[in-house]
Amino acid sequence: MSAKLRKKGQKKGDKNETGVTKTLILAKKRRQLSDLSVGKFDFSPKTHTFAHDMVTLGMMQFTAVVLMLLMMLKLLLLRGRHTASQEAKRSRLLMAAGMLILAVHFALQLKLGLRQMGITQSVMLNLTMLIPASFILAWAVLLLQRRGQLSPADRWTGPLTWMVVMGMMGVATATDGQPVICDSPELRKAELAGAVLYMLMQGYYTWQHTRSLMTMRHALQDYYDRDTDDMLSWMQLSIVGLMLLALMVPVAIFGSGPWLLVIAFAVYFFIFYLVDSFCSYLNSNAPARIRRAEENAEEFNQEREAEYQTGTQTGIPATEPEDNGPHLDAEAMQEIDNAVAAWTARGGHLKSGMLLPLAAAGIGIPKYRLTCWLHQRGMKYTDWIAGLRVEEAKRTIEAHPEWSNEAVAQHCGFTDRTLLRAFRKVTGMTPAQYAESRNRR
Repeated sequence: MSAKLRKKGQKKGDKNETGVTKTLILAKKRRQLSDLSVGKFDFSPKTHTFAHDMVTLGMMQFTAVVLMLLMMLKLLLLRGRHTASQEAKRSRLLMAAGMLILAVHFALQLKLGLRQMGITQSVMLNLTMLIPASFILAWAVLLLQRRGQLSPADRWTGPLTWMVVMGMMGVATATDGQPVICDSPELRKAELAGAVLYMLMQGYYTWQHTRSLMTMRHALQDYYDRDTDDMLSWMQLSIVGLMLLALMVPVAIFGSGPWLLVIAFAVYFFIFYLVDSFCSYLNSNAPARIRRAEENAEEFNQEREAEYQTGTQTGIPATEPEDNGPHLDAEAMQEIDNAVAAWTARGGHLKSGMLLPLAAAGIGIPKYRLTCWLHQRGMKYTDWIAGLRVEEAKRTIEAHPEWSNEAVAQHCGFTDRTLLRAFRKVTGMTPAQYAESRNRR
């Protein structure tokens, strides 16, 4: 009897033990689900590798904070010959503000460990901070390009984009019935839509940057007698970099693992290049030279408007000022052809530093008419006078093969460096290669 009772009690104990075991297993599963809901890691081999990556990412974030603060200080302490202008001050302060926002962004990522918590929390912070930083940097470049002028669309495209993205994420958080730290389909859709809007915003500013850059380049080409692309090369590379960053937004915001570190390094390098080139530009004579060319372009537009309003200039039909077509009749074109031929015969084009106003004075015509004559022929002043000088350089090389490049350049109105560039652009060869080809004949 006692043996039966003991056996029955043992079975009952086994059942109780089995029940306790099941309860513990269920509790463990609930804890795992809870951990996943708040973004904690289960340290499987794959996740453990990613946890090690987070250490490297934390180091990159700390480096970013230090870099952004140093760039901000460099901008605030910048002193140079062209930093006193109003547009330079505003542009410099805006760029410093962008660096401060980026520093705060990376500091929050590092302090809160949002990447370790999960994608959602990091994405929300990225969109919240990167959008204003991006359009503030875009404003800074536009202010330099447009001499301190921003259109209403330029002012409001960025802030409106940021407000729409914040609104979408706020509505998704309020309506999905989940805590902010939890992922949900509604929030994920809002974040994806926000990333797309971010890309569209940056695309708009890239378009505006490109248009302004082309206007600046045309003004330089209609004024100087030599290639001036070097003055704007940093700006062109910065515009391309800003657009590439916008294209990498989905990877940078939603990505993880080694690719994230590669993109982070590219972003840091580009920001360093942007700020350093910006400071070097303000410390050079490029802003003053560009301003003179832009003032010349403004005078051309004013004279063109006056011609249209008064209609008193002989040989210029009354066409709309916005019309980029011909403005000189055949008789006026022939008169300028003859005047230019006489000027080149006297060697007027061989004088170094022959700006367009000086060339127009030497030819004996208003600079407005010389510009119209060139535009009607589909040429810019820089390319036209460089072509004339290259032809003279070719004749000089044939007549004096013993002359050095420096002597040829000085005779033709070039420097040694500009001769090589212009000669290669026109002929596809260097002066030495051209001389060798002539000797073979």
